[in-house]
Amino acid sequence: MMPKPDQLLTPLETFLKTEIAPQAHHLDEETTALKKALWELNQFQLFGFRIPQHYGGLEANLVTFRQLQTLIPRYSGALAFLQTQHQSAASIISKSNNPTLKQTYLPTMAIGETLVGVGFSQLRRTDNPPLTATPVSGGYQLQGNVPWITGYDIFEYFIIGATLPDGQALYGMMPLTSSLKQGQIKFSTPMDLAVMASTNTVSATVEEVFLPEQDVLFRQAGDAIHESDKKNVLHHGFYALGCAQAGLDIVATAAEKKELPFLQQTHETLQQEHDRVREAMFAAIDPTESSFDYRLQLRAQVIRLAQRCAHAGVIASSGAANAKTHPAQRVYREALLFSVSGQTQAVMEASLNRL
Repeated sequence: MMPKPDQLLTPLETFLKTEIAPQAHHLDEETTALKKALWELNQFQLFGFRIPQHYGGLEANLVTFRQLQTLIPRYSGALAFLQTQHQSAASIISKSNNPTLKQTYLPTMAIGETLVGVGFSQLRRTDNPPLTATPVSGGYQLQGNVPWITGYDIFEYFIIGATLPDGQALYGMMPLTSSLKQGQIKFSTPMDLAVMASTNTVSATVEEVFLPEQDVLFRQAGDAIHESDKKNVLHHGFYALGCAQAGLDIVATAAEKKELPFLQQTHETLQQEHDRVREAMFAAIDPTESSFDYRLQLRAQVIRLAQRCAHAGVIASSGAANAKTHPAQRVYREALLFSVSGQTQAVMEASLNRL
């Protein structure tokens, strides 16, 4: 009998505390270790968390999924960042109007047999599209650049997004390899990121690559991604919320070790603020229940909160936090990444106004 998704969160947290947290720094730097940790999540059926039950997934509701989003980054930002690529891909494929692709990918994605990433952030560019798709016999010819693909040499496929001549956006399945039947994809070496470099994030140059019609997930209006960004403006904020809690955990550890009353007071004050923001974010999950401007301000608020909690962890840890292996150093850099993940101009402006 398939377990209920919310029943998996408690044993998952135990696993994250005991097995992932002690090696979080190692996971941030070593791709092999991170890949192994990702695979170990399969015991909790996480790869199928957003996949419909019809295809072997858990079909978790949105509240449970948001709980998962806050849980993993509390213990490892790199693991959270990597697995969310697969979660996003699964969600997108589930919405495809191509039943063959859904049947081909979703059942094996649900059990971790197939891992899929994403590469369509370039669709947010409305002028001079970085990646174009030209209709040809039997499909489309792709040409241009993909600036961000996470999971190179970890995932086998990725969802690619290109702009059609009429301005529509085309989404399709693409092998995450340079060995193609027609055309070539040249991948960069993994980017030397300040944090989570182990996730193997690369860029790609796409040269006359053929995307068969049968590998197309769907076509949609060019501005659809912007409408989706507005609808899901809180999405990346839940990772920042988990990062904020990670910073608070460090403050709590320092308070217990140093036995300084003001450290305990700092923790209590920030924890109360965290809990208020968390409550507000979960209450605003349904985009039809609150305005975009309200949810945008919540997103900016949680970004700032993650920065403050991570900084508090640094200060509470004193000079030891300057060591690259110290948890406060890693969480501080994770707060940096979660402050710009899924950033739009509206999120940028709201975040800067918070400063």
